Amino acid sequence: MDIKLTRANDRVHFVAHNPEANEVHIDGSISVGGENSGFRPMQLLLASLAGCASMDLVDILRKQRAGMEDVEIEVSGERDPDATPSPFTKIHLHFRLFGNVDTKKAERALDLAVNKYCSVGEMLRQSAQISYDYEIVTRRNISE
Repeated sequence: MDIKLTRANDRVHFVAHNPEANEVHIDGSISVGGENSGFRPMQLLLASLAGCASMDLVDILRKQRAGMEDVEIEVSGERDPDATPSPFTKIHLHFRLFGNVDTKKAERALDLAVNKYCSVGEMLRQSAQISYDYEIVTRRNISE
């Protein structure tokens, strides 16, 4: 796996490119010379964890015919503000499953997705406690 990172300005705005020509903008806060023009590196880690677990979750629930129509994930991380470097010490994922999702299937799929199959989670578990919860929303509001 290869990623190419190029600098997008004379500060700390970078663009990561993958072999499929996709890109992600990475930037710092104004306090470190950034322009808030992209994700910060630690935000990308949280997004990567949520994406990794969710890809597995969607695949498992689809195979189970569990009735999931859509999913949203909120992820939050805690870091020690006095430490340098400051890795995550706790990460929490909140899954919102839309549809008439079977609870037992959801619980099994979440356990597998978060604790067994997610490679990003496996790496982050070296320094952070990862937890999750979920809710099932049977009807999705059209205005969302």
